[in-house]
Amino acid sequence: MNTTAKFFVAAAALIAGASVNSLARAAELIPQDQAIRNVVLVHGAFADGSGWREVYEILTDRGYSVTIVQNPLTSLADDVAATTRALDRQDGPTILVGHSWGGTVITEAGNHDNVAGLVYVAALAPDAGETTSQQYEGFAATPNFVIDVQDDGFGYLNPDKFKIGFADDLSDEQAALLRDSQVPINMSVFGTPLTNAAWRTKPSWAVIATEDNAFDQAMLLHMAERAGAKITTVAGSHAVYISQSETVADTIDAAAREAALSPAQ
Repeated sequence: MNTTAKFFVAAAALIAGASVNSLARAAELIPQDQAIRNVVLVHGAFADGSGWREVYEILTDRGYSVTIVQNPLTSLADDVAATTRALDRQDGPTILVGHSWGGTVITEAGNHDNVAGLVYVAALAPDAGETTSQQYEGFAATPNFVIDVQDDGFGYLNPDKFKIGFADDLSDEQAALLRDSQVPINMSVFGTPLTNAAWRTKPSWAVIATEDNAFDQAMLLHMAERAGAKITTVAGSHAVYISQSETVADTIDAAAREAALSPAQ
């Protein structure tokens, strides 16, 4: 085969591949009459919103309008205020998603009128009157999730333990970037009682990673079951929202499709 012929064969293959990918994306587009088309993503401690990138891209490709909250991690009230500002900007019913500490935030903020459902991704889900710290009581310790608390009361994950504790299924390069771009959290937030538990009135879903070294899996299951959440388990680290972005996006998609049909709890 001469060079020109090889070029046209290669070009045809690329075009065919692009067409298949386009058709696959089109097949996943949400129906025009679907009521819930908005998603708000809330990150957890020691991170920022950039970790949601792949979930964001999958959902926007399917036709969702997606907003990523940047929590200051300075207090529960401040994080709830940041999330509420994002919810105020939505033009209709919204699925509110939280990872890790973000689960506490969406539990408190989720009574917002625009919230149609909640998705907990390796996330905490306290009840009203409870603190985040109380959720750990009676469950196994996680020795590889080590927090270094500074003199000002803000905590970072220990750099030597970061990968195994937070991102054990990511590449060394990915884990290093997350480690070196940590956003510290005011450790006092974990002792702040909640005034609301949105999961008591809003339908809930949960994604639980089976190799999460930040939380005892039994603790996550306990909280999700108490919330009446529809639970998806998947192999993954605490950074499951990155390593298993497709599963997380599929769960959010399912929540958006099903929430309108779910009765209040």
